[in-house]
Amino acid sequence: MRTRVKICGITRPEDGHAAAQAGADAIGLVFYAKSPRYVELSQAQAICRALPPFTSVVALFVDAPREQVEQVLRAVPVDILQFHGNETAEQCTGFTRPYIKAVAMQQGSDPLPVMAAHPAASGFLLDAWQPDTHGGGGVAFDWAQMPRSADRPLILAGGLTPDNVSAAIAQTRPFAVDVSSGVEQEKGIKSADRIEAFIRGVERGDAGQING
Repeated sequence: MRTRVKICGITRPEDGHAAAQAGADAIGLVFYAKSPRYVELSQAQAICRALPPFTSVVALFVDAPREQVEQVLRAVPVDILQFHGNETAEQCTGFTRPYIKAVAMQQGSDPLPVMAAHPAASGFLLDAWQPDTHGGGGVAFDWAQMPRSADRPLILAGGLTPDNVSAAIAQTRPFAVDVSSGVEQEKGIKSADRIEAFIRGVERGDAGQING
């Protein structure tokens, strides 16, 4: 099975377009004001207008008030919600969109309780524990902690780069990989060349040609 790719933390229309042109399945828009990749509604709208058909838009929130999520959904053509904080299952549902729940991984973490607590989640994104930034810091967790099997898709995130993504896929065999800082030239500004290299790294991982 082909590993899906999400390029997260898109802040410019040209970066969203570059991600889609390189073959990304989805782009991520961050609606968490403390993130250096935070986007206003007008930015998000411009990014979405630059996307070709069949590129999914994921909206990321961290313990956001329900009103904020609803405001984004009224203004932006979001396909999937991603909750990156301490949200309960009740706080993630009722938005007429599927959702992904992020699981913060640190030494000794067991993602299974979080997964069990979110029976309606479409999938789970496993990322390194970063209490201040909630992701996007280029930090990896121990891939050996990734469950070998799960009842829903698992998305690997945290510290992925064009150089290590093929090895990460070979070890964990995730449904998808998610990258932000690993394809940037500076915070919030993506590199089209690094995005292209990341996608090619994913393809090598799927083919069993391991780098990293």
